[in-house]
Amino acid sequence: MDTNADEQSFTELYTRHRAAVERCIRRRVVPDEVADVLSEVFLTAWRRLDEIPHAKALPWLYGTARRTLANAHRADRRRGSLVELLASQPWQHAHDHAESQSERMALALAFEALSDSDQEILRLSVWEALPSREAAVVLGCSPSTFHVRLHRARSRLRRRLVDLRTAEQRGEDPSAQRSTRTSIGGADA
Repeated sequence: MDTNADEQSFTELYTRHRAAVERCIRRRVVPDEVADVLSEVFLTAWRRLDEIPHAKALPWLYGTARRTLANAHRADRRRGSLVELLASQPWQHAHDHAESQSERMALALAFEALSDSDQEILRLSVWEALPSREAAVVLGCSPSTFHVRLHRARSRLRRRLVDLRTAEQRGEDPSAQRSTRTSIGGADA
């Protein structure tokens, strides 16, 4: 491959046909895209310089421009389809990791502030996922008694969470809430 001859041949091809190919492209795309398509056409011409028929170089370049434009249109349609697909998907809120961590910490503090019996009732119900009958057997009470205790434990947990959030909003230390509640927690049962 004679690089100097190839460069000279390509330069002549470019100089002779660039304006005509550019006009052809201008009639088919918006002005911002003309330079990109034109450079793609001549890049293809450089890569396939040996395949270009010398006598029919301009029609070959037009054909290359047509295929380049067709590829660009297909890519635009795929992009548009993808945008439509994404737009049709249900919107989901991306959770803030710090926010969810803060909620977990508040829940842990509120849970710790509960009495041991409230903690055990919630553990059996939530963590162990025991049905009421089985949880009642573990605690040695009737299922109806278990339901009442579970309801009260959940209510106290909700109250603790509200207290902690209120303390946070006032700028107080949530751990101070925990120590106060722990000493009172046994009296709630």
